[in-house]
Amino acid sequence: MSELDIRDLKVSIEGKQILNGVNLNVKQGEVHAIMGPNGTGKSTLAYTLMGHPSYIVDSGKVTFKGKDLLDMPVDERSRLGLFLAFQYPVSIPGVTVANFLRTAVNARRKAMNPEDKGIAIPEFRKLLMEKMAVLKMDSSFAGRYLNEGFSGGEKKRAEVLQMAVLQPEIAILDETDSGLDIDALRIVSEGVNLLRSQNIGVLLITHYQRMLNYVKPDVVH
Repeated sequence: MSELDIRDLKVSIEGKQILNGVNLNVKQGEVHAIMGPNGTGKSTLAYTLMGHPSYIVDSGKVTFKGKDLLDMPVDERSRLGLFLAFQYPVSIPGVTVANFLRTAVNARRKAMNPEDKGIAIPEFRKLLMEKMAVLKMDSSFAGRYLNEGFSGGEKKRAEVLQMAVLQPEIAILDETDSGLDIDALRIVSEGVNLLRSQNIGVLLITHYQRMLNYVKPDVVH
C-alpha cells in the first residue's frame, strides 16, 4: 500500500519559518483534513510536498511509496502518483480538457513502463466519458480549453476530473471548497468521496467546516 510519510518537516520562505516540525502519515484510502485559519501553513505544506522552489526545506524527511520525495523534481513526484489540486487553477488557452488529460495519462503510463506506447484514443475517450458521467459533467466539457472562462465551480470540478482520470495514489486538495456555492460544493464532495472509495488517499486542506459535512475524514489535524 502506498503511503505519504512526513517526519519533523521544517520549512521556511524568504527566511521566515512557516512549518515547524510537521509529522503526518497518509495511506491510500484515507482522508486526512488539515484545518486552520489563513497564514498557518496549510498551503505551504501542499506546495512543499509538490516541490515549489520558493519553499525551502530546512530539515525533516518526506517519503512517498518508500522513496525520498524531497530529492525528486516536480514532474517525477507527479508521475510517481502524487497530485495537487490548486486553490486557484490556471487556464491553458488552446489546450482542451481532453488533450490535457490524455497527455497526463500517457506521462504516467510511460513513467511506469518506458515501453508503453500511450493510451489509444478510443480507450481514452471511453475512460473520460465514464468519469465525467460519474461526476455529472456534460460531455461538451471535454472540448473546452482548460479553465478558460470556467466558473469557480467548473475549475474545481475539472480538478476532481483530473484526479478521477489520473488515479493518483495520494491527492492533495488545497482549499478545493473555496468560493463554491452549496451545489458546487456538494458535487465536488461527491467526487472526493468517489476517489476515496477507489483507494486514493486524500489530504484535504480547508478552513471551512462545511466541506466536512459532505466528506467525512478519517483524521482531522
